[in-house]
Amino acid sequence: MKYNLLFIALFLCFASCKKNDTEETEPEQEFFVNEDPATFAEVGSLDIGDAGAAEISAFDPSTNRLFVVNNGAVNKIDVVDFKDPSNMKVISSILMAPYGGAVNSVAVSNGKLAAAIESTDKQANGLVAVFNISDYAEVKRITVGALPDMITYSPDGKYIMTANEGEPNTSYTNDPEGTVSIISVENNYAVTTINFAGMASQLAALTAKGFRIFGPGKNFLKDIEPEYITISADSKTAWVTLQENNAIAKIDIASKTITNIFPLGFKDYNVTGNEIDPTDDNGVYVAAKWPVKGVYMPDALAILESNGIPYLFTANEGDAREYDAFSEVLRIKNKDVKLDATVFPNATALKTDAQLGRLNITTTLGDTDGDGDLDELYSFGARSFSVWNGLTGSQVYDSKNELDRKCVEATAYDDGRSDDKSVEPEGITVGKVGHKNVAFVGLERADAVAVYDVTNPAAPVFLKILKCGDAPEGVLIIPAKNSPTKKSLLVVSSENDGVLKVYTPETIL
Repeated sequence: MKYNLLFIALFLCFASCKKNDTEETEPEQEFFVNEDPATFAEVGSLDIGDAGAAEISAFDPSTNRLFVVNNGAVNKIDVVDFKDPSNMKVISSILMAPYGGAVNSVAVSNGKLAAAIESTDKQANGLVAVFNISDYAEVKRITVGALPDMITYSPDGKYIMTANEGEPNTSYTNDPEGTVSIISVENNYAVTTINFAGMASQLAALTAKGFRIFGPGKNFLKDIEPEYITISADSKTAWVTLQENNAIAKIDIASKTITNIFPLGFKDYNVTGNEIDPTDDNGVYVAAKWPVKGVYMPDALAILESNGIPYLFTANEGDAREYDAFSEVLRIKNKDVKLDATVFPNATALKTDAQLGRLNITTTLGDTDGDGDLDELYSFGARSFSVWNGLTGSQVYDSKNELDRKCVEATAYDDGRSDDKSVEPEGITVGKVGHKNVAFVGLERADAVAVYDVTNPAAPVFLKILKCGDAPEGVLIIPAKNSPTKKSLLVVSSENDGVLKVYTPETIL
């Protein structure tokens, strides 16, 4: 009997020790709110100025402040009290005059605000300025490449990266290199700015897959224009859209090396599901198949990692080069657009306003045999968002013409843009809402945001259209755990009217 009692005592002791061990090592439960992403609705609005006054926003959860780019009357960053999203107030501003010209982007991490600021001479090197969030005091200013257009922190906060677009001047006499800057926060903000020279030898192979190098001088380094960056959760890899070049570049952050360029190819509008409305002068959306291809040319980029694969979400805006000394844009009906008679036996009809005459195309693509007429037609953007495998560059999904159709249903479609890029997807972000991964796509010309369930990245499901301010540029999702309301918040910044809109979903009980 005494042995049985001893055994029981030892067993209870072991169980108790095991329980204590479990309690010590068990991870803290993640904050969770069961929300329905199909129910996002507006809960707040703030007008901070006119055109150029609300392009990009960044949120600091430690202070419940929103930092908003404002290039309206004065170049500055507005600081918004965001404790109550239904009653936002501008409480301060950080003036950009000491740093250069317009501020293009902002990012927040670990009590610091970083801003990408272009030079007053847009072709000269720009700056990154870092400020304390507590008192807005300057911490550091760092020289980066020409026209830093987007800035982001790595998830671990150890790096700041900028996409330096390097646009030419209007006379095309000064066209700086497009570059990416990598700033080491822990190494006193030491910066390395990299160009794309290591990829130059691959130009022919890249071009065959849809990569574009074009314009006066046709210079590989100068013609590349980085636009937007996203970074993997482990902070080791970055991807950057090369918008005008129709590609995504992959970067190894530790070695500061561009390891791949993924050309994105073209979208066929003569395929079922891809139908477009190519004319802007009839006041109605009429989609049909046409012998035209779209050039994806994405702007914003977001990442969702699932089952070991980094899925890259792109807003396929399109962006033509239009300068005093060079423009690639012509309407198909223009007399200078000559269509190959064999490929287009109905060329005369195609060039009428009732068919393709009004559609804007690029003059830099389509003459496949070099005889001076166009054998193929290429328009700007893809009127969609896409999902790409970040390891291979292959397309996993494209929304086809669903964004157009959903905006028509929501009475948000502007037929006056049918001849160009239709709803013009520009901003995109991905976040967790309840149990679902959700993508928010800003539609610049529809003044709306499309919401998609992307829990399966290969098969996004449309949820709803949210109407917003004029020309949404920034879409920011604040997770419930960081939110002042302890519910997910979507912040949309619109550049044409300076209006911030805030949306939140309903909680599922």
